[in-house]
Amino acid sequence: MTDRSAAVTRETAETDIEVVLALDGDGDATVDTGIGFFDHMLESFTTHGLFDLTVSCDGDLNIDDHHTVEDVAITLGQAFDEALGDKRGISRFADRRVPMDESLAAVVVDVSGRPHFEFEGAFSHDSVGGMTSHMAHHFCRSLAMNAGLTLHASVDGENAHHEIEALFKALARTLDDATRIDQRRSDAPSTKGEL
Repeated sequence: MTDRSAAVTRETAETDIEVVLALDGDGDATVDTGIGFFDHMLESFTTHGLFDLTVSCDGDLNIDDHHTVEDVAITLGQAFDEALGDKRGISRFADRRVPMDESLAAVVVDVSGRPHFEFEGAFSHDSVGGMTSHMAHHFCRSLAMNAGLTLHASVDGENAHHEIEALFKALARTLDDATRIDQRRSDAPSTKGEL
């Protein structure tokens, strides 16, 4: 198998980010975004997706969490796209439902090269641990747009911590399934012959 990894940097007036991603990893995470809860979500994403991920972000948290979360998602999406290369042999489609106590999140993905995002549900609290809850929705959108994913997600529950964590875990499991190599396939999983 080829090395399915990528290193991507993004530097703007708002953030300075380095992301290193290995799709076929062990679930090892080294994450520092300056937002404790967001770090926890990225570590959970890495653990449950069995990716190896390093994220370093110096963002303008004196303003709010928006630029940090959005730009990490953009950079991570670009790393996914780069690591997947021509997408030859991947499973392409996947869906997962993940509970966390009273909460339930569902994610369906097509690694199609055609970015699209749909979301159903709402978060029960405005923020969790320094992260605005709506930024979990925005993270998924920004990731999908930059990784070339058609991504449908939903969440339901009574506790925003549980809702967001279930969402990140479902996203991780779904992306792991969809990006996994199917040994029966040697080409891109498309009637077009490419993705």
